[in-house]
Amino acid sequence: MKKNIEKISSYLKVEQLKNDKRVVVFLVCLLIATILWFLNALEKDYSTTIAYPVRYVTPPNHQFLANTPPEKLDLKVEAHGFTLLRHKLSFAYSPIVLNLTNITRNVELNNGAYLVPTNTLQRRISSQISNEISLQQVSPDIIRIELDSLKTKTIKVKADVTVNFKAQFNFKNPIKLRPNEVKITGPASTVDSIQYLVTEKREFENVDASASRKIKVLHPETTTLVPQEVLLQLDVEKYTEKQLRLPIQVVNKPADVRIKLFPSEITLNCLVGLSEFDNISSADFRAVIDYSSINDNDSRLPVKIAHKPTFVEITRYTPESVEYLIETY
Repeated sequence: MKKNIEKISSYLKVEQLKNDKRVVVFLVCLLIATILWFLNALEKDYSTTIAYPVRYVTPPNHQFLANTPPEKLDLKVEAHGFTLLRHKLSFAYSPIVLNLTNITRNVELNNGAYLVPTNTLQRRISSQISNEISLQQVSPDIIRIELDSLKTKTIKVKADVTVNFKAQFNFKNPIKLRPNEVKITGPASTVDSIQYLVTEKREFENVDASASRKIKVLHPETTTLVPQEVLLQLDVEKYTEKQLRLPIQVVNKPADVRIKLFPSEITLNCLVGLSEFDNISSADFRAVIDYSSINDNDSRLPVKIAHKPTFVEITRYTPESVEYLIETY
């Protein structure tokens, strides 16, 4: 057995093949026969599937394509072997162009989309591929087309900002955005669903002075903004403590009831900006107790601050509850 293997191996050696003319003649004849068989085979008709790229153009009525339909169509075709071989060897096909206005014209809208049967597109597709190829079938069977219109709307912007102050500093005025509105353009369905936009998140630490920064406005990827950035303004000043005495008012009290409070006023301490220090008085605050919350088991009533200026921070007030005496007429 080993001798036979060695004998066969000796025939396959290159030098041996060169010296044996019979082997050379046999190989040449085999190559010619193979070529002739291949050429004969290419003369026949064959069916195969070719993946063609697709380009979608010209949406109707200033609309745009809102979804992603198939980027390629599988075309089952029939042609001579030579033609199919040429197309198989051509790796980059010119895309099939589908006019969205034309292919959706006679298709009814179904849940916000046009479901276009590809068998109705065979003539359009056939005209764009080689006339040597017969188109038999197109896959997928349905192309889903979603169209939407562009819409522009002016919308409010809110600041997503965290500010931590140094001791005795706070806002002089609320945070401002300039402008505080932007124009957003995009798919109508997207734009209609937006109530407001927010800026990118920013954090400011140990703030002790006014500042302004350009800041981006966040928005959906399918939309555009004008402008894309707004100016964030932080108006900051130093605060100092002020003490006031406030009378306590009673709310929700019946007309035929008299109530006495012990004490009848509170002492309130608050932080106020230096620019407003002289303008703040007890008239800017309102301390109340709620008569309707009285319970027979309660000997004291809680005091609540019902109103204060927005730029003032209350640090404490005393007392936080008072005794009472009810008298009826």
